[in-house]
Amino acid sequence: MLCDLDGVVWLAHHAIAGAPEAIARLRASGRRVLFVTNNSFSLIAEQEAALAAIGIPAVGDVVSSAQAAAQLLSPGDSALVCGGPGVVEALWARHVTVIDESVESAPDAVDAVVVGFHRSFDYERMRVATRAIQGGARLIATNDDATYPTPDGPIPGGGAIVASIAYASGRAAEIAGKPHPPMAELVRQRCGERFADSTALMVGDRWTTDGLFAAMLGCGFAMVRSGVTPPGASYGGAAVLDVADLVAVADAILGPSSG
Repeated sequence: MLCDLDGVVWLAHHAIAGAPEAIARLRASGRRVLFVTNNSFSLIAEQEAALAAIGIPAVGDVVSSAQAAAQLLSPGDSALVCGGPGVVEALWARHVTVIDESVESAPDAVDAVVVGFHRSFDYERMRVATRAIQGGARLIATNDDATYPTPDGPIPGGGAIVASIAYASGRAAEIAGKPHPPMAELVRQRCGERFADSTALMVGDRWTTDGLFAAMLGCGFAMVRSGVTPPGASYGGAAVLDVADLVAVADAILGPSSG
């Protein structure tokens, strides 16, 4: 099973009711649960620790859009980062030379500008990133999510930052995260022989991200209404399950919990 995090397992790292228990039940049935997230800001260890804090062991089971973006570059390439520490971590792991966008004097030429969600984005960062792209750098986005779910409602997501840089530079971004091919390829690599599109299920809260990602992988999609898609709202796609939350997904697959 492939499971989104924000809006499915938690909201701003606060567990959605019953989600940890649902994950435990699914794992106990013999299913592997892989957490596939467009969150590129956080370090992988931070996401694993946050999951552990709500009762979900997850070491080795988190796949992020930052990792997918890094796969678009080759070892030895250089990248100007306009994103969070998760992007830097993924690029380092790929042996890419990392340049922080906050430096006063960026180099004349870099191979790519890698953009992801971060809260310190401002005009100067947009200017430096745009200059690099106009100088020939690729524009790579970890994801193009317009919003990010929180307990207080959606806030602007990484896609809003990417859109400003793409508009200023006149260059379309290469998108790495869900629902795009780089993330699909990374998930297949991580699952290895255990991935079978006929039995896999993608659980998410947004059709345009998670539903289309399921279609990209050729697997089923379960829509949960605990995130950005509220109960009763249409979403323009088809799901094998359309339920309230992750608890209801587990109940539909395994039967209602006796606990």
